[in-house]
Amino acid sequence: MFHVEREVDPEVASADPTPPPAAAEVFGDRLEIAERYYTALATAGVERGLIGPREVPRLWDRHILNCAVLGEIIPEGARVVDIGSGAGLPGIPLAIARPDLHVTLVEPLLRRTVFLAEFIAATGLGLTVIRGRAEQPDVRKEAGGADVVTSRAVAPLGKLAQWSMPLVHDGGRMLALKGSSVAEELERDRAEVERAGGGRSEILECGAGIVSPPTVVLSIERVARTVGRAGRKSRKNR
Repeated sequence: MFHVEREVDPEVASADPTPPPAAAEVFGDRLEIAERYYTALATAGVERGLIGPREVPRLWDRHILNCAVLGEIIPEGARVVDIGSGAGLPGIPLAIARPDLHVTLVEPLLRRTVFLAEFIAATGLGLTVIRGRAEQPDVRKEAGGADVVTSRAVAPLGKLAQWSMPLVHDGGRMLALKGSSVAEELERDRAEVERAGGGRSEILECGAGIVSPPTVVLSIERVARTVGRAGRKSRKNR
């Protein structure tokens, strides 16, 4: 299914597919599925332009484990929507590491959704793939009401909050994998985040001792939606 015909870059060919010891800790008895995901990314993912060939030597640490450790801060049985999923990051590693989660991948590009659907079918992972953009009404209708919305390298924070928050129920969280400048980005876009429904925010680190450096995650809680004036008045008079 994941056949590659293109001549292989020498740097890619020399990459070691053996998972690091930390992978067994993160994926447990589902490590074999994570290895199959590595192989899919390193072959069909490169062939189809989903992963740059020079990323192959860094797939385990920089991509697969970097995303899987996000599960440290997600509650058991949560409904998770991964927007702009691309090649399935962070949604697929997260679902492999945490089979209790209900994960939906949202991605607009056909060649990416085909790759995702093929991998899910080949491995039997119980994920849902939606082709579309997070801001589209039909996507919001199908994927909305999530406990958690995840994203990785999708958009600047202000725009990302506009796309993520409508998919999260009140009290749910947006979890964005970010870089070292996340505090400055939050300060810059705070007004947009609040307009989108974002409330309390935290900058967290996941995977300490597993990935180096740890994964930086911006967590923003969805505040309760306000109701109309009549609704507020009626509650006040109860």
